[in-house]
This record gives sequence, C-alpha cells and structure tokens, in this order.
Amino acid sequence: MASVDRMFKILVIGDTGAGKTAFVHQYVNGQYKAVNKQTVGVAFALKVFQWKDGNTIRLQMWDIAGQERFTAMTRVYYKNAAACVLMFDVTNRQSFQNSLKWKRDLDSKATLTNGDPLPCILLANKCDLSHRALSRPEINQFARENHFLCWAEVSVKENLNVTESMMRLVHSVLKNETDLESSMAVEPANLEIRNEDEKKPGSTFKCCLTT
Repeated sequence: MASVDRMFKILVIGDTGAGKTAFVHQYVNGQYKAVNKQTVGVAFALKVFQWKDGNTIRLQMWDIAGQERFTAMTRVYYKNAAACVLMFDVTNRQSFQNSLKWKRDLDSKATLTNGDPLPCILLANKCDLSHRALSRPEINQFARENHFLCWAEVSVKENLNVTESMMRLVHSVLKNETDLESSMAVEPANLEIRNEDEKKPGSTFKCCLTT
C-alpha cells in the first residue's frame, strides 16, 4: 500500500521566556539553542519524520509570540491548527498562572472540524533546574480542571521529554484523523517517558493523562 504524506499545523503557545522557541529548535533540529530575543508575531519551523506505519508526517510548528500585544492576532494564527503545545516555566509561578489565559484564548478561538477543542498538552519546562515555583500535584490538578490531553515535565536544554511529549501529541492528532485510525497503534493510556540516562536523578517522568 502506498505511503500517505500527512501535514499538520501545531501551535506552540505560552508566556515569553517559557522556552517555546528553544523547544521548537530542539525538536526540529535536535540542538539546544539559547534564545536571547523575543519572537515577533509568529515564527515557523517544519519537522518531517516517518511514522511507524510507513506514512510521512510533516508538522508545521507555529511558535506564537508570548507578548500581550500579539494576542489580538491569535485567532488568525490558530486557524486550521490540528493541536497545541502550551508551555510554561516551572520556576516562574506567573508563567504557570498565565497558562489559564492561554488555554481559554485557544479554546475560544480554535476547534477541530467536528467542533471539539484542539488536543493540547501542557509542558512544564526547565525541570532540570533545582528551584521550583510549584508542585507536581498542583500542575496535575490544573491540567485536569482545564482539560489538557496530558502534561509532562520537560527540559529543552537537556533534551528531556521533548520528542516523547510531541509523539504523545501526534498520537492524538492521528487518532482524530478517521482515515488513519485503522492503521495506527494506540499507545497505552499512561505513556511513561524515560531519559536515556536512567542513572540521572529525576530521569523518569510520566505524561499524565488528565481525562
């Protein structure tokens, strides 16, 4: 059977300084790049890979600026999106609290073609740092109450859970594509994500389902 080439638009949203641009660069290029300037409007990147059924997946990564002055444009940026990554800085409580504003903005302006909300994962970035501004139970409760697909701790700098979290999101996107449902293998409800270095403290994380 001939392979299928699928294209999906993925939004990456959250406050300035959460690490969105570095996340996109790490995921697309496999490299950590410290970002010293703010995204203006929206930036784009393309990730191409082969799914396990032989189909080619192309993800258009839309890195949305986190500054308040760009929120008036989000309806345009969100158009035709298939899924979303909402990122916050786990060392910055305000960044976490503002995630509610971002999620409400997303849900009010973007839906799937059947009217359902976009699948959205919540990522707590900078988990490699010793200082934390909030606890895991607090994040978990927030994710459940606001209907995220799942949440996970990530470190863009250490490349921890970056690809794994995106694969969880892609599973959801493909599940929403009825013409591919019969050919995809659905992951178990709880996707355990492990760092390659199992000896490193805190190297095991779970992408915690909230539904």
